[in-house]
Amino acid sequence: MFLTITTTGTPERPATDLGYLLHKHPDNAQAFSTSYGTAHVLYPEAEAGRCTAALLLEVDAVALVRRGKGKGRGGAPDAALAQYVNDRPYAASSLLAVALSGVFSSAMKGVCKARPELPGQARPLRVEVPALPARGGPDLVRKLFEPLGWTVTAEPVPLDAEFPAWGDSRYVSLVLESDTLTLAEALRHLYVLLPVLDDAKHYWVAPDEVDKLLRAGEGWLPGHPEQRLITSRYLSRRWALTRQATERLELVRLAETDDSEVEEIDNAVEAETEAEEKPTPLAVRRREAIVTALRQSGAARVLDLGCGQGQLVQTLLKDPAFTEIVGVDVSMRALTIASRRLKLDRMGERQASRVQLFQGSLAYTDVRLKGYDAAVLSEVIEHLDLPRLPALEYAVFGSARPRTVVVTTPNVEYNVRWESLPAGHVRHGDHRFEWTRAQFRAWAEAVAERHGYGVAFEPVGPDDPEVGPPTQMAVFTLTTPKEAKAA
Repeated sequence: MFLTITTTGTPERPATDLGYLLHKHPDNAQAFSTSYGTAHVLYPEAEAGRCTAALLLEVDAVALVRRGKGKGRGGAPDAALAQYVNDRPYAASSLLAVALSGVFSSAMKGVCKARPELPGQARPLRVEVPALPARGGPDLVRKLFEPLGWTVTAEPVPLDAEFPAWGDSRYVSLVLESDTLTLAEALRHLYVLLPVLDDAKHYWVAPDEVDKLLRAGEGWLPGHPEQRLITSRYLSRRWALTRQATERLELVRLAETDDSEVEEIDNAVEAETEAEEKPTPLAVRRREAIVTALRQSGAARVLDLGCGQGQLVQTLLKDPAFTEIVGVDVSMRALTIASRRLKLDRMGERQASRVQLFQGSLAYTDVRLKGYDAAVLSEVIEHLDLPRLPALEYAVFGSARPRTVVVTTPNVEYNVRWESLPAGHVRHGDHRFEWTRAQFRAWAEAVAERHGYGVAFEPVGPDDPEVGPPTQMAVFTLTTPKEAKAA
């Protein structure tokens, strides 16, 4: 995907000021990792009279197919071959819009610390997008951009130049020109309208997309004659989100008409006295789910295997039901940080008697791990090379044999919902693998069968109907009667 932004200047206002606005030096070619690809920023020309910045997005089409489980051109294809033969690496879409917001985020916000006077200045701008999907044709392109102050040239791209009788494709070659807009306004227009013209998004449209739309549409979307079409397409025609956005845009329009603040217009209900709750972080939800599983098992003496910096140990200490908590990790540095977190050197005698930390490797059997009610492997197994998993399996399930074992690990299918996660990347640089729900279930059921455990599965975090939860959890329970009684 390719896009260029060109401006002209004078000796007093050189065109190379574009480099300050974009926060990218004209002498450098830079590369940035973005969702589903790599964005390259370069300057084909950079003179005082004329300066052009180019954004080239290399899309990892294979990763897009593998990860694309949702709607849009990154997900369910229109035909069986569409996921293999497609335009995604070449035609501007929501992929390019996300790259714009990531690579030029400060420019889009109108921030320039080095030259704070520049973002508010209108300047001659020329934006070129050689291949733009336009569901609605050149007429819709003009309807969307012309009310915003752009002079629009949208030339249809023929299906095949050698066979004009075949007609035009759904793509246009787009040129936008304006002398009255700031660069920040131009970038916000592109961020919203590129996916609107494509009429698809490569990622799941969640409720926070409404906030993104309103932020990028501030100052121009409430009064746009095609506001309803823009809102509906941007939100992938999700009716509830479209209605929510439309209502908020109408409040903005009324406030502007009345020269008032939105809060003054929207005063039918008294303001909440408490601040709006922030979403609970996934790590917190994971610890809550683990503690719930341990309580349900009736465990009192618990092992945290691969305890890291001691967050779960700290949570367990707050619950008097857990009378003995042991944190085990191979990293002495992690154990040192955990000790500081828990304030072991200042902990009261009674509390200190409930907790201990020691170094150990889960790849080897350890007599110190025997005799406990439960063991937790929270976000641990994915840090091991696959050939070493059988050793961990035997050390925990074959040798230590606690009554209950709780295992959590990332669900790789959910990665597609994270817009900012680069294509083909795992969530953490040290992850050796990330499993689908089917792969995790197959491994867990095989382990349970080999060692005399039953296993149940629980979602952790929002359980997406298409790709499942962000974290998957398995709770193993010892079922061999003789072994359970002995334990």
